[in-house]
Amino acid sequence: MYRLHLHLVSDSTGETLEMIAKAALAQFEDADVTRHFWPMVRSRQHLDRIVPDLAANPGLVLFTLVNAETRARLEEHCRQIGLPAVPVLDAVTEALESQLGQEAHGRPGRQHLMDEAYFKRVEAIQFTIAHDDGVGWENWEQADLVLAGVSRTSKTPTSIYLANRGYKTANIPIVVESPPPEALFRLRRPLVIGLTTAPERLVQIRRNRLLSLHEDTETSYVDDGHVRDEVKYARRMFADNGWPVIDVTRRSIEETAAAAIRLLSQRGSDENPSLLGSKPI
Repeated sequence: MYRLHLHLVSDSTGETLEMIAKAALAQFEDADVTRHFWPMVRSRQHLDRIVPDLAANPGLVLFTLVNAETRARLEEHCRQIGLPAVPVLDAVTEALESQLGQEAHGRPGRQHLMDEAYFKRVEAIQFTIAHDDGVGWENWEQADLVLAGVSRTSKTPTSIYLANRGYKTANIPIVVESPPPEALFRLRRPLVIGLTTAPERLVQIRRNRLLSLHEDTETSYVDDGHVRDEVKYARRMFADNGWPVIDVTRRSIEETAAAAIRLLSQRGSDENPSLLGSKPI
């Protein structure tokens, strides 16, 4: 297994840099990566304080620094130590400058300004937290998305991820013994999406959940036959109501959320949302 020290140096919160690093690292297997996170590096003094750690843990340096002097000093330090330093946004910024015919504003954290999109995201997060696990169904009509599925089909984490993208998302568990409120079947504004998964995978996830809670009792919650019936019941409900379905068996939270956003976008350009059907994607 290859080991790497990855230094992330940013003059802002570092959120963008972390996402880029995470997306790139996902392409590699069997890599043991130790991340060193250095946010809000905006002065020569601050930069000089982290140089000893760079030298003590040689590896790769990724950075997003807009101040020319700070950038130059980091690059010089890296040359002296013998570390590769990559300005991860330079190629994209240069391409945009070329196409837009103007220079980029060198202002740290400019992408995180509290604009309309920021407040929309905050509102979406508040709504989503308040409408988790079937709570607050009276307000579901205000949602952008409603995720439905049996227990442990990643409804909550997917909802939170979507909220961080600015989508008001509610979710509802589908339970054979307790049908959902009738309001679910009368929704007009939000797109209702069914989440499904392979029964055998679901049993495994539920067993792991019980183990984490130090519960080893055999119940219908992890019974193969009962779980298959649950999944069939939910799929039948999705089909009867013409709701699109996402199979989360081999999907990450990010992939499931991307599929949901794509379905919402498709509905926005489709005069008849029901034509999306209920075949899992």
